[in-house]
Amino acid sequence: MTRTTPPRPLDIAALFPELRAHSATATRLHPRPGAPSAADSSVGGPVLWPAGEPWPTCTDGDLHYVFELSTPATVRRSREIYAAARERGGRYELTDAERAELSDSGSSEPRELLDQPIALVPVAQLYRRDIPDFAGPDGADVLQVLWCPLDHPEAGYNPSVRLYRRNSADIGQALAAPPQPAVVNEHYLPNPCVVHPERISEYPYRALLPKDLGERIAAWDEAGSEYQLDLSLAPGWKVGGFANWSLTDPYPVDCAECGTPMTLLFTADSSEWHGTGGSWRPVEEPAGATSGPTDVVIGRSYALYIFRCPVSFDHPPATAMQ
Repeated sequence: MTRTTPPRPLDIAALFPELRAHSATATRLHPRPGAPSAADSSVGGPVLWPAGEPWPTCTDGDLHYVFELSTPATVRRSREIYAAARERGGRYELTDAERAELSDSGSSEPRELLDQPIALVPVAQLYRRDIPDFAGPDGADVLQVLWCPLDHPEAGYNPSVRLYRRNSADIGQALAAPPQPAVVNEHYLPNPCVVHPERISEYPYRALLPKDLGERIAAWDEAGSEYQLDLSLAPGWKVGGFANWSLTDPYPVDCAECGTPMTLLFTADSSEWHGTGGSWRPVEEPAGATSGPTDVVIGRSYALYIFRCPVSFDHPPATAMQ
């Protein structure tokens, strides 16, 4: 099913025409649970990976910050149980057998499991043909986002991200299935989701606009217009666009390799829209649909922004939680 962002409550650029010079496009991915294949763009789905290329792992061991460890099988089974309960009328409408199964699997896995390499988790696979705001070198038609499914203190207590850009025609024999990590943070294991790409326009976080323009918008916004909430920055999983710096206010994100200011590449978000009737909720969304279809939660329901260097795709990415 197509997903369409409703028109904004008002056209902010009609009130402040100077904004148009600062706009950018973004592709909302609208991930929804499904059964994507490695030939599809997806969130949390299988990726097209060369059979002869080792699957990446994290070997940081005790350097991870650990609160509770789960196996991927336990996380997926728990989600199945709660999904079945919701179908029966509510998240906590559990049978005795389901309660017992959840109780048996409710304790943390042994920390010693961190001593082995932790297989990275596929977060997203994006084909150039599907994503209007795809960014990659000439010859690369697929971007793969993977992360370590555990908290990394050096990454702001978020998953550590790696990017892979490929030409799908060069893959040859593909890996049948990636290895599973021994343990995960349950919030960093995305549900397999199909995507429904939609291109929209965005405007920067207000504090990043020229001072005079930002001050005039702030004065106008006192009437309750919500520039950042409803008129400029889309929530949810997306490619391109702008970051919402509402947690810390903006700070520089410069390339560790060359010092160049970086641009937003990809957003993994805890929620696709705000509240029960947020203005970004797609018009086709059925009643009762969850705003968190991926079951990914970043921090206390924030977003993880992944930035790229505009000088070279070979320079390492950077991340920020907001």
